[in-house]
Amino acid sequence: MIEPLSPFMDPTGMSSLEARRTALYLTLHQVPEGKVVSYGQLGELAGLGRAARFVGRTLSQLPDGSTLPWHRVIGAGGKLSLVAGTVSGEEQRARLRAEGVTIRNNRVDMERHGWRPTEDNG
Repeated sequence: MIEPLSPFMDPTGMSSLEARRTALYLTLHQVPEGKVVSYGQLGELAGLGRAARFVGRTLSQLPDGSTLPWHRVIGAGGKLSLVAGTVSGEEQRARLRAEGVTIRNNRVDMERHGWRPTEDNG
């Protein structure tokens, strides 16, 4: 007899949460250097709806040494949500500046630096 799948498992055997995280990580990995994406936009691009809170919570739980470009994810309207003066906030700002992203008044110009995968080749 075949065991029915749990309602929390997809056909690949991943839990719903694992599948959502995997989709998020795969999408984040595609954000090119020098570009940024908002939490909500990243969730939408990953097929999760505008799941800004889920995205933020998941990224805050990345293990030390992760190679995912978490620093390229910012708040709506280009606002940097990690607090200046904190270790993570300063690391985000340093990484973005190193990629050529301009930060003014705690904001990134989304017209200039926002990732639009349908327009960008990356």
